[in-house]
Amino acid sequence: MVNKTIIVSNRLPVKIAEQDGEYVLSPSEGGLATGLGSVYKSGENIWIGWPGIDVPENRQQEVIEKLAVLNLIPVFLSSDEINLYYEGFSNEVLWPVFHYMVTYANFEQGYWDSYQSVNNKFASIVIAHLKEGDTIWVHDYQLLLLPGLIRTAQAHVTIGFFQHIPFPSFEIFRVIPWREELITGMFGADLLGFHTFDDVRHFLNASSRLLQAKVSDNMITYQDRQIVVESFPMGIDSDKFEEMVSDPTVEEHIESIRESVQDGKIILTIDRLDYSKGILQRLQAYELLLHTYPEYIGRISLYMIVVPSRDTVPQYKELRDQIDQFVGNTNANYRTLNWLPVHYFYRSFPIEFLSALYSTADVCLVTPMRDGMNLVSKEYVASRVDDTGVLILSEMAGASKELNDALVVNPNNIGEVMRAIVQAVSMPVEEQKTRMSVMRRTVKKFNIHFWVSNFMDKLAEVKKMQESLLTKHAVRVVREQIAADYAGSADRYIFLDYDGTLVGFNSNIDKASPDEELYQILENLSSDPSNRIVIVSGRRHQTLEEWFGHMKLDLIAEHGAWQKHYKEEWKSLPLLTDKWKQEVRTVLETYADRTPGSFIEDKSYSLVWHYRNVEEGLGELRANEIMNHLKNTITDKGLQMMPGSKVIEFKNIEVNKGKAAVNWLYGKNPDFIIALGDDYTDEDIFKALPPEAYTIKVGSNISAARYYLRNFMEVRDLLQMLSATTKQVH
Repeated sequence: MVNKTIIVSNRLPVKIAEQDGEYVLSPSEGGLATGLGSVYKSGENIWIGWPGIDVPENRQQEVIEKLAVLNLIPVFLSSDEINLYYEGFSNEVLWPVFHYMVTYANFEQGYWDSYQSVNNKFASIVIAHLKEGDTIWVHDYQLLLLPGLIRTAQAHVTIGFFQHIPFPSFEIFRVIPWREELITGMFGADLLGFHTFDDVRHFLNASSRLLQAKVSDNMITYQDRQIVVESFPMGIDSDKFEEMVSDPTVEEHIESIRESVQDGKIILTIDRLDYSKGILQRLQAYELLLHTYPEYIGRISLYMIVVPSRDTVPQYKELRDQIDQFVGNTNANYRTLNWLPVHYFYRSFPIEFLSALYSTADVCLVTPMRDGMNLVSKEYVASRVDDTGVLILSEMAGASKELNDALVVNPNNIGEVMRAIVQAVSMPVEEQKTRMSVMRRTVKKFNIHFWVSNFMDKLAEVKKMQESLLTKHAVRVVREQIAADYAGSADRYIFLDYDGTLVGFNSNIDKASPDEELYQILENLSSDPSNRIVIVSGRRHQTLEEWFGHMKLDLIAEHGAWQKHYKEEWKSLPLLTDKWKQEVRTVLETYADRTPGSFIEDKSYSLVWHYRNVEEGLGELRANEIMNHLKNTITDKGLQMMPGSKVIEFKNIEVNKGKAAVNWLYGKNPDFIIALGDDYTDEDIFKALPPEAYTIKVGSNISAARYYLRNFMEVRDLLQMLSATTKQVH
């Protein structure tokens, strides 16, 4: 059976028009359609999306058949659905919020209801075409719920998601009333892609703060699934734009443009009509230039193309009126008999004419207020086959992270944009070529095909990683193997961490005392003469004595600084000193005073800074500050600094759970060893024990341990299973 790739986006990569009562298809020239052409046009692969028009029910079969020839599957939407889901929720809630224009957002319940139902409609069509082993690649903000809906129906399917617009910071994103549902929908994907690392960071932050998902580097663990979040800067078909320059039609356009401007310099801007594109601010910068440097009057011209978009929506209509008025005023104030300051076109042009403009424009001015990537900047660079020309680029566009040799500006700073234009039009050709050649190499290498293969390769890699982690999970088969080895052994050592392993975390460390169930489990295990139960904890030895001193257990406290064999007295490691503590404590107290909710725990030979009750984000920030502050002290005094789960512990370097465990086994030769722990400090035990020992990390699968369990409840289940095995054997 051949596995296929299913691409899903709001729109199909074709235009459909009705001519003489018949539907006619023409291919779309969009960058995404070009890049994914190699995917959806081959083999069994398909592309699912809305065909772009409201097709009456009695003619839908006709459209389905025409599209099927091109490997395209339509999702038919009514004009009501387009109005509420697309124009409404997608473009009046998500678009403004994601572009930081929150005042334009319109949080209508009806929009949200329609967005949910249309995402469900897409899901049902995807699921109808889905077979085992298929890969799904969902695109953009109109379908944020789709990965989650598919995942609910097909738990093991491979899903990638890519967002083509920015993802906002948590503070902005949280204003959306349905924010948790949106994030949960995105969590259905295995790999989430964004254009820039900033977007990745914003998404990870929102995930950890809204859904209490566990975030480690760029991996999210949510409901026992790993989701990778990565940046994939999108490219263009650079070869196409390079080759186009020598197309006869393009050459004709170039000739006529050059004739019309003669010796003047052209500044080019191309945008869709949108408030996120910074069109008015750009016009203000250009007018300021003409006012401040009158010597440029007659020597430069602004060619401004604005592609019509949603101009029935009030904000867009108002923006169009403002642009019309501004262009009119500038032209009226500065024009001469044979020179026009702004050549303004409110229309779209064929790609041949755009290519001619890219080739002749001395400067390309790309200054959006906020943009996911902005491919116009890359199209301009690819078209500059002689390496001349200057790109002025907004730092708010994703492309600015790659095209560092552009003149990068803050689009809100009118003066800075004006100065960049002056620098650009007077830049020596040598400097232009140095900058442009570097950018052209970048655009050529990281083209649209590179972007597609990069994303698909990473998606396959993520799936492999998930599968390898699944095999580490100590599921029933593994637990039965452990129980069988346990039952067949006569001399056993069981090393158990305490917090997070035998009990859950409590925000108050004094309240995490053992409960009746735990005492019963330990009682059952320790009553077997073949077992040595060793509790290895970071807790103070007085606490462990109070909790477990009455039981038949060995105790290792404070990570090994204090040790006690059953029926013997507590002993501390020889030659340990606590002279260093005063200096470290003074630093920790300073940070505790500045961080509400944090506190210091003082143990015999270690100090712990706890931040489990500190506001999310602030605790991590302070922890990093502390580690930077104290790293030299640690080295000088022979100490070890151990970041753990919402704690940082400072201790003598000789104190180590791994050394303590090896010490316990010295001269012994048990035929069964198992160790369970949830913390950074437990890694020392996992590494120190012989390879045949069963080592189990709790709560995470990134570990030197052979297996992992999800939480302390699974640990208790395993221990109960072992003690029950003992009873059957004896």
